[in-house]
Amino acid sequence: MFSVVFAGAALCAAADAFEARVSSPDGSVSVRFSLGKDGRPAYSVAADGRPLVLPSRLGFQPNLLDGFTRVGDSRCSVRESWEFQFGERRDIPDAYEGLTVELRHESGARLNVELRAYDEGAAVRYLFPVEQPDGVELRFDGEHTEFRLPAGAEAYEEHGTEGPYRLTPVSAIAPYCERPLTVALPGGGYAAVCEAGNTDYARMMLSPLAGVEGALVSALGGATTNTEAENQRHDPSVTMRPGQATPWRVLLVGKTPGELLENNYLLLNLSPPSRLSDTSWIKPGKVMRAGLTSDSGKQVIDFAKTAGLDYVHFDAGWYGPERARSSDATRVAPDRASELDLREVVQYGADRGVGVLVYVNQVALKRQLDDILPLYQDWGLKGIKYGFVPVGPQAETRWLTESFAQAAEHRLMINVHDGFRANGITRTYPNLMTVEGIRGNERMPTAEHNCTLPFTRYLCGVGDYTVCYYNNRIKTTHAHELAMAVVSFSPLQWIFWYDSPGHYRGEPEVEFFREVPTVWDETRVLEGEIGAYATIARRSGKQWFVGMINANQPRNASLPLDFLPPGAKFDATLYYDDPDAPTRTHVGLRRQQVTAGSTIDVELPVAGGAALWIRPTAGQ
Repeated sequence: MFSVVFAGAALCAAADAFEARVSSPDGSVSVRFSLGKDGRPAYSVAADGRPLVLPSRLGFQPNLLDGFTRVGDSRCSVRESWEFQFGERRDIPDAYEGLTVELRHESGARLNVELRAYDEGAAVRYLFPVEQPDGVELRFDGEHTEFRLPAGAEAYEEHGTEGPYRLTPVSAIAPYCERPLTVALPGGGYAAVCEAGNTDYARMMLSPLAGVEGALVSALGGATTNTEAENQRHDPSVTMRPGQATPWRVLLVGKTPGELLENNYLLLNLSPPSRLSDTSWIKPGKVMRAGLTSDSGKQVIDFAKTAGLDYVHFDAGWYGPERARSSDATRVAPDRASELDLREVVQYGADRGVGVLVYVNQVALKRQLDDILPLYQDWGLKGIKYGFVPVGPQAETRWLTESFAQAAEHRLMINVHDGFRANGITRTYPNLMTVEGIRGNERMPTAEHNCTLPFTRYLCGVGDYTVCYYNNRIKTTHAHELAMAVVSFSPLQWIFWYDSPGHYRGEPEVEFFREVPTVWDETRVLEGEIGAYATIARRSGKQWFVGMINANQPRNASLPLDFLPPGAKFDATLYYDDPDAPTRTHVGLRRQQVTAGSTIDVELPVAGGAALWIRPTAGQ
């Protein structure tokens, strides 16, 4: 496959060296573009005067890598903001300085390189102008965007749909590493290599750059690791249209790991605005899985008032064996029909303010999507959990994003399993409520892993962690699991995973699950060390919810409440690990009045945690 196929003679011209730099609004982040005399485009990034990305080449495989001349360049300055009601913060600042460099390849093909410098990080992408030589076909074997990181940098490497993380020298990272890739910089500070705004392009992963110590390069495609063998297709090729742009390649920056999470709205800014004209029907909330019977579904619905549930979910198997092509997702499996009446459960839930979600494996999705979407809307279902969806190739990305738009036409929310990561496109398709691509409580991860997630996986947004509570396989305390309802961001938040309503025995701390929202007006990381501990505070209206999780060393935490507005009084409830609590979960409750000058002290044992609910005192 040739990178550029065109009709007509090649245009050859000597390249003139060119350099240009753009700096963020406060001057802290700068992005430099250069075009060498050999016509090779490159970029570099610095923060606070320190190099984050050394001069790194740009282009496409196999031969759109050099032979460029500059046609022109332009700059822009943006100072805007917008609101997002389904995120970790409602008010999103969007402020940057931009540089676009217009290039002509010796083949005649036109290519623009767009660079942006934000206070929160840097971004680069490619755009193919509408004006191209007659007969041009923009087909490439792969993309070549380098990330030459400083010597001595280490990163939190992860592979696979639900892999664990490990800190490793960048020079030792194996091919097809997942993103975001959080980098610990030599001398202090952090960065994260991310992708944003991918709606019609092969997934970007990261591989070692051959011959360059400690450097990475974009690696498109990659196989889905936990789906059916025939769907583990690796295809790094892409076909572009004149006027089309690639996704953004993003570098988040932060002095602390917490700043990376606080700045992750940058991925939303770099994704297309919402393509849905009406989002009034999208209702975030908490979900609990039921067994595959009407009685089980009704039990979850009856439990909803106690637990604060908004949805009941019927998982794999309700329409038959999920991987069997004979299974029909337009009806309940015949051998279950006597025990499961979906329409009856939908009505039972509707009468009590609880919606119904169902699971559909990609085998049925690919065959029956056009049929099931209007059917499920007619049944009164509220959403679909996609199962074992293949990701990586450009065609799979396109199918997925087109399916989100189709689902929205029928007022259906979506949760995608298994390897897909949203990377900001929840802005584009707000009905995409959550995705997996995370090692959550299906795998019963360690507390160290949980304390890693906020600063790695959650940088790219929503993650369906599936919070568990009563199951005896959890590797943390129950207070830690309570806190995960805040630490984990998922507008559809599955809780009580592997549990059932019958496990509840009146534990008073369940009120925290009942009260905690799933979308937020503000998010702050109060403290955090990757893999050791994390304290995250999120605001909804005038209420604050705080999740504190701890890993392998006991801590005596002292939490100032100076994020509260001064002069106001609040009622606070602390849920903490208490071996003397008279319940099997051993969670204690402490209620007190607090102000912005108060401090909450709590002991966090190994794998422990605490949750805090703060609301204005009545009568103020």
